[in-house]
Formats: sequence, structure tokens, C-alpha cells
Amino acid sequence: MAYPIVAYGHPVLRKIAKSIDKDYPNLNEIIENMKETMHEAPGVGLAAPQVNLSIRLIVMDAGLYKTDYPEVEGFNRVLINPRIVKEEGEEWEFNEACLSLPGLAEYVMRKPIITLKYQDENFDKHEEVIDGMAARIIQHEHDHLEGILFIDHVSSLKKVLLKNKLYDISTGEANAAYKMALPPIRKKKRLK
Repeated sequence: MAYPIVAYGHPVLRKIAKSIDKDYPNLNEIIENMKETMHEAPGVGLAAPQVNLSIRLIVMDAGLYKTDYPEVEGFNRVLINPRIVKEEGEEWEFNEACLSLPGLAEYVMRKPIITLKYQDENFDKHEEVIDGMAARIIQHEHDHLEGILFIDHVSSLKKVLLKNKLYDISTGEANAAYKMALPPIRKKKRLK
């Protein structure tokens, strides 16, 4: 069952997600539902806060990028309690988007190589060095677990210019090809 994706402005997107253990209720079902949600949207990664679960869980399938980045073909992961322990290399720019911010994409700088510690769906521990597009996807999704969105990486001026678009997303005025969960209602002001 595909979940609705939480829209920008929802408080869960700004929380630091909690670690989980193998006794977390319905975990296998949640993982399968998150994969279905990601594929139906379609996306290349989905973090649990994006489906209103403040837990350290990410699903990934980088296959949508395989034409431009052949090295990601078959790069699928379930990351439980992931931690990026090292980022290295010369930063590179890429136009990132996010399922929680439909219709919005901005250039973001990230380092190309990461060292990642995580547990898989069987709670086996892993440590991997990952580079290129796969590293970028993980960094983007890992940010969600820390309450960070890709727009937090753009300049202050750019954020001001995005204010009306962000307002539209948070109020359901942005078009999405998938079901969205809007933030709780609160008074907001649109820039004139």
C-alpha cells in the first residue's frame, strides 16, 4: 500500500529521526510500503519522515538514473539507522528534487564520496564507501533523518525567491502526481 508523502511544512520533516531495533512494529510491511510509495511517485529514494514516520529508515532504488549514471544500475538498498561517518572529495553540483517538495528543483553542492554505516533489513551491520550519484542520493535521504531538506543547502537569497513556491507546496497548491499529506493548518503569509 502506497503511503501519502508528507509535504513541505509538516513538522515531521524537521525532526531528528529516532533509531530503531528489530522489534519495531510492522517493520517489514513499512519497508515494502515505502518501496511501493517510492516507485509509484516515482523517486530514487525515500526516507521514513517523508511518510510521517520519524525513524531512521531509508529505501533506495537508483534505477531511474541508470541512463545518465550507468554505475547506479541495480543500486538498491534498505538502510536502517544509517550514519554518514565521512564525506570527502571536491564538491559537485547537481539539480536535486524531492518528493516532499513537488515541482521544485535546485542546484546543491555535495561531496562525491561517503563512508556509510548502516544496518540492512535483517539488521546485519555494514560499512561501505560509496561514491558518485549513489552517494548523493544517500546524502539527500540521510538529510531527511536529520531534519534537513535540500533547500537548506541553497543561498539565503534563493530561499527568499522560493518562498511563494514553498507556500504553495505547504498548502496543497502545488501539483504532485502522487498523494500528499499536508502539514497541519497554521496561519501563513504569502509574499506579495
